[in-house]
Formats: sequence, C-alpha cells, structure tokens
Amino acid sequence: MAAPEGFPVIIRGLVDGVEIDRTQQVTSVARALSTASDWDEVKRIVAAEAEVLISNTGDTGYAVSPDDLVTEIPASFPGKLLILLHGRYRAGGRPLTMLPCELIARNGDTLKTVMLDLQSERIADADFGEWLATQVIWGNTLVDRIVSEPLQPAGAVAEPYALWAIEAQRGLKLPCTHPSILLVDDLSPYEKLKLHILNLGHTVLADIWLKTGRPEDETVKAILKDPEILAALMGIYETEVVPGFAAKNLGDEAKRYVALTLDRFRNPFLDHRIRDIANHHAEKITRRLADFRVWSPDVAMPKLTAIIESR
Repeated sequence: MAAPEGFPVIIRGLVDGVEIDRTQQVTSVARALSTASDWDEVKRIVAAEAEVLISNTGDTGYAVSPDDLVTEIPASFPGKLLILLHGRYRAGGRPLTMLPCELIARNGDTLKTVMLDLQSERIADADFGEWLATQVIWGNTLVDRIVSEPLQPAGAVAEPYALWAIEAQRGLKLPCTHPSILLVDDLSPYEKLKLHILNLGHTVLADIWLKTGRPEDETVKAILKDPEILAALMGIYETEVVPGFAAKNLGDEAKRYVALTLDRFRNPFLDHRIRDIANHHAEKITRRLADFRVWSPDVAMPKLTAIIESR
C-alpha cells in the first residue's frame, strides 16, 4: 500500500446514464504497518503522532472475548484500541478524533460505550476513563459506497458513487477535504436511507440466494435479471420500505434513493457477489430489517417480517 507508485482503485459505473471507467492511482499512503509485526511502532505512532484514527473492522468488529487481553497484542479491535489509547493518555493525553466507519447505528457513540466499558473492566484508572470520555472525540459517521472486489497486491474496484457523512461536533477534526465528505448536523437521514434501502435490499437478495440454491458466483446485477426476484424486491420497497420512510416524513427522499439504489445494483461493471453480501447474514437481518421494523412500527411489513422470523 505504501509503494512509491501507489495502488489502483478502478472506478466503474454509471453517472447520469454515462458509463465511467477510470483508474485512480492512490499515492497518499506514506506508511503501512501491521499490528502483528509492527505493534511497538503502531503504539508509538498513536501515542505521539496521530491526530485522527479511522476504523473499518467489519460487521462483528466490536466484539470482545473474555480473554482478549491475555496476550501482549489483543485479538479484538477494541482490545487493541484500548492499549493504543492508554499509551497516548500516558504520553500526555493530547485530544484525538476517532472516526469509525463500521455500519452500525451511531457507530461513534456505540464504540465509545464499548471502550468505556472495557476500560472500567480492565484498566482501573478513573482519570483515563475521564480522558476517554472527554478528550477523544467519538465521531458518528456513515460510509456509502459499493466496493466490489480487491486487487492484488493492493487496490480495489469501486463504483463512482461515494459518500462519507460525518456528524459535526465540537472539537472534531476531519482527516482531509473531499467533495464526497460531508460534515452534517444530523446523520440520521443518511444513515437510515443507506441502511434500510441499499443495505436492506442487499440482504433481501442474499436471503433469496441462500434459500433457493442459486449459482455460487451470482452477482447482484445478475440476480436482478430474474423478473420474479426483481418483482419481489420492488414489492418490498414499494409496499413496506417507502411507506416506512413516509411515516417518518422521508417518503420523497426514500423514493429517490430507491431509484438511485437500483441503478447502483445494475452497474454493468460491478461484480458484487451475493456470497460476499451473505457473510454475517443473521446479524445483517437484525440491523437492516428488524431494526427498520422497530423504527417504523405503524407500517405493516409482512414480507420483511417473514425474512426476520426465518433467521
């Protein structure tokens, strides 16, 4: 990742009906370290140099096992982060912005709670707990971009659409400026639209794929060529999802985002495999479907309920 020539991100898709196919060479990475082999250097950088930390650990990344701190290098992300932040605190405790990118509602607030609970259990230092609560800025963020496949030895294929919405708060630092990075007063509309339209649609398709014995390497664009599956997805969007948003005065926004989502799903360049979406399927049903039903309880959702109850 830190090679002088950089690494490629191939951007392919549709923008206003026009095909985009270009390569962005990323040369902004100065160092690439592994906690497995460079743990001491990672600790030094976080203690002495870092201004912003960004995480993207996956759907179960906040889980912590009881024996997480038995080894010198904790197994979990929260365990590692606790050691790193404690090192920064002991080195003078300069303020720090933490920007988690996990697809979890209020991810900054959630990670803050996880870390404060972990600190109270494992590092008996009330002043350190106070520093975690007041001097680390736990940003709530939302990333919305489909990245379909990795490139070797480093790189990725991604769609043109990109959004990183970051909720504003006092003291928060942005890592950079970019047209796709939005500093917003309220993250909720962006979060709900992405989670309960795009991500919900992915999980509905994954549920069909898992239950019907479809091709192992089937992609999102391929499965939507089946008229019955397209009709099933549109039925959920039109009779359950959009009405659920309309009940929260976001009906027009939901209709626009459904149309945008279908264009993204049909991206002719994007080989977004259903088997990858189907990872951690039960957890995704909870966050993407069940939580939507809880958020908009007055709208009947029989189709989504059937998926939820079949987990």
